[in-house]
Amino acid sequence: MDDLELRAEADAILAELVGDPGGSARLREDQWQAVAALVREGRRALVVQRTGWGKSAVYFVATALLRRRGAGPTVIVSPLLALMRNQVESAARAGIRARTINSANPEEWDTIHEEVGRGETDVLLVSPERLNSVDFREHMLPKLAATTGLLVVDEAHCISDWGHDFRPDYRRLRAMLTELAPGVPVLATTATANARVTADVAEQLGTGAGEALVLRGSLDRESLRLGVIELPDAAHRLAWLAEHLNELPGSGIIYTLTVAAAEEATAFLRQRGFTVASYTGRTENADRLQAENDLLENRVKALVATSALGMGFDKPDLGFVVHLGSPSSPIAYYQQVGRAGRGVRHADVLMLPGKEDEAIWRYFADTAFPREELVRQTLATLAEAGRPLSVPALEAAVDLRRTRLETMLKVLDVDGAVKRVKGGWISTGEAWAYDSERYARVARQRAGEQQAMRAYVTTDGCRMEFLRRQLDDPDAAPCGRCDICAGAWIASSVSAEALTGAEKELDRPGVEVEPRRMWPTGMPALGVDLKGRIPAGEQGATGRALGRLSDIGWGNRLRPLLAVNAPDGPVPDDVLRAAVAVLADWARSPGGWATTGPDAAARPVGVVAVPSLSRPRLVSSLAEGIARVGQLPLLGSLTYVGQSDAHVVRRSNSAQRLKALSDAFTVSEELAGALARVPGPVLLVDDYTESGWTLAVAARLLRRAGSGNVLPLVLASSA
Repeated sequence: MDDLELRAEADAILAELVGDPGGSARLREDQWQAVAALVREGRRALVVQRTGWGKSAVYFVATALLRRRGAGPTVIVSPLLALMRNQVESAARAGIRARTINSANPEEWDTIHEEVGRGETDVLLVSPERLNSVDFREHMLPKLAATTGLLVVDEAHCISDWGHDFRPDYRRLRAMLTELAPGVPVLATTATANARVTADVAEQLGTGAGEALVLRGSLDRESLRLGVIELPDAAHRLAWLAEHLNELPGSGIIYTLTVAAAEEATAFLRQRGFTVASYTGRTENADRLQAENDLLENRVKALVATSALGMGFDKPDLGFVVHLGSPSSPIAYYQQVGRAGRGVRHADVLMLPGKEDEAIWRYFADTAFPREELVRQTLATLAEAGRPLSVPALEAAVDLRRTRLETMLKVLDVDGAVKRVKGGWISTGEAWAYDSERYARVARQRAGEQQAMRAYVTTDGCRMEFLRRQLDDPDAAPCGRCDICAGAWIASSVSAEALTGAEKELDRPGVEVEPRRMWPTGMPALGVDLKGRIPAGEQGATGRALGRLSDIGWGNRLRPLLAVNAPDGPVPDDVLRAAVAVLADWARSPGGWATTGPDAAARPVGVVAVPSLSRPRLVSSLAEGIARVGQLPLLGSLTYVGQSDAHVVRRSNSAQRLKALSDAFTVSEELAGALARVPGPVLLVDDYTESGWTLAVAARLLRRAGSGNVLPLVLASSA
């Protein structure tokens, strides 16, 4: 078959894919170039093209052509469930049978494996996490590598630790690449890769310049109109949304930096009469599906989302993207705004940066590769164990939070130093070098990206050109559309009424603080005789906090007060008033002590403080103020007997945190006597809870000393 016949067949498949069989749809020349390289030449190709360019059309058309010629199924490694759902539906339009294996459908895995084995599946979409599953790697991956007709790595920037969304699971692809049959084509695609990431992805995939076709196109998005609106505070930003959301075209996405901010904005906009839905990492899968469908069908004006709604969500007529706060990376920002304007001529993209953005960047910045001594400690622990160790068991030996520990283990796995097996992780005994220079360069790049986002807000040059230059687009030029090139097109004003409503919403304090109910795994190995479920009679109750540090309301007020270097002093009057308001709402809530009925709780009989080394005046004055206003006796404080720094350990994993706290407090004779004189529930007052273990240890001590239920009240929580 010559090129003309192959091109005609490819175009016919494209017409079916876009729902216009027999129509005039044709692959563009650059798309055809990629398809031809895969189908006719069996090459490896790296495609770096803007969002909406049509990368999925390339691999679906190539899949149909290859399957007609007897090739095995296409395997697409795809990072997000939204992408998988969209693409399964798209493939069906062209008669391509697609299935997906991911965390949301484990009950279907066996059936899907059988269908693949019988040749009944044309496309198998696999989440990168599956690549690191022992069963999948040992049983399914070798079969796929032997039968795959085309391997597609979507959102390939995730392979690179220079990229804004590095995912170590992706590096498992190197093993699959080495096992592919000769001549099997490979397609890697991304819309968000600068020159360094492009080179790194090519290296990771084994697609060096001499082997791969690299298609890198212009990253301009002609439909997008970019703008920045700087407003004084979070209340003004929420008020602006309420005032101007209906002026934005169609339906869209409002991105926030935190889950708490998404929930706050959603609640406020609903109060103002807008049909919006929240979409975050806390959203249940069924609710996510419903939210996606509601947006696709324009049943909502907007989804208020975190980065959980990112790569792969495809709504061609998405009319706007608004950022309530600035992301920390211009590349991540470009990717998120790329959700808009794919199938419409004009879409609005607006950023509303906040003064709290950088504090939130710092809060979530704990992603650097761990220090060498912690890595060596992990390797030594695995080597000495002589058996597989689970991540919870490793937490007892290595002071890393679970997500960082898991990420580190995945990197070490790809590097050959450890191996994931049934039951946990083992050491391979292979030599391993700590690449401190590379990790330092990555950290410097992250800092540079943050500086670029500061510059984006204040630039007097074209905003689209700025973003394109951040992605090393050689054709970057002024767009003529953004608020710098063409002037602001939407007012920044807010009405007094909208502002008052926003302030009222953000000033409302109070979030629940869930108690710890299980001790961490591995505590006996640390010399702490605590394991299993915490007895009900030693648990604290569900407590309350004024707000989360990630809130855009009370979080903004509390972050400076609780900062590491903040001066200690009496609790501010407004904070005390808010704490009293939280206490009053708590009392009136269902089951609270101000309610009646069989489920009503007993009224607290007194106040107990948690001793603080870093903020003793703040905590003691908070406890005194609560006792005074609530007309409760101040029973005293737990006594701190731990090491000088044990009580202020932060960012530790649960096992290490509990070890530091397990014998750090005691109940003095004076406090024990006070508890005996007024038996009943007590309010336990502290400034901040992150892991929840300080409150758990304190509650256990008080319950064992004879108190009734322990009701924690803190200024801030981290979650």
